Amino acid sequence: MNQSAFTNRLLNETSPYLKQHAHNPVDWYPWGEEALTRSRQLGRPIFLSIGYSACHWCHVMEHESFEDPSVAAILNEHFVSIWAAT
Repeated sequence: MNQSAFTNRLLNETSPYLKQHAHNPVDWYPWGEEALTRSRQLGRPIFLSIGYSACHWCHVMEHESFEDPSVAAILNEHFVSIWAAT
């Protein structure tokens, strides 16, 4: 797990796969009503990640994109980001 200065809502999830993304700088929401309500309130589209725990390329994308503060800044400003575990 990436231990950084960032913590998002995935920290409180029970899924080990979701928890491993809890320290991405992306302001992740787990799939649920809170995220959908927030999207409507802000008038922002949803950015949905459905990564798979055994998928090599999902882990590569997480490392190369979702751990990058500049990518996270764009996602956090323009989207409500939801991580749905598969």
